[in-house]
Amino acid sequence: MSSLELGQATIVYDDPEDGTVELTVDQESTVYVRDHWTVKTGTDDDGNDLVRQIPRERVYYVDRDVERFEDYASTLRSRVESMARDIRERLPVDVGEAGGRPRDEPPAESTKIHIEEPDE
Repeated sequence: MSSLELGQATIVYDDPEDGTVELTVDQESTVYVRDHWTVKTGTDDDGNDLVRQIPRERVYYVDRDVERFEDYASTLRSRVESMARDIRERLPVDVGEAGGRPRDEPPAESTKIHIEEPDE
């Protein structure tokens, strides 16, 4: 691992214009979402964050310097659990015995419709 200061991350990736790029930022400025590494690269004149999204296929590796891996892993787990809760709230998903309605029970808003067979 390169000599990073505590709380920093270095992402090494392939850039179409600049070739192999090594970018070191604060860890809080780097996140992996939807098959992309998203890295905060600065701010514009209006104070808006500037970010670069790098497809996972172009990333060679990411080095991170963490004080305690357990704390880092716990933070990642909390983020994943939070995203999972958010998804469960937004999507009507049957999650079996872990929550939701039992599999044999129809949803409360269902309506039975009688369909008559045509006479022959």
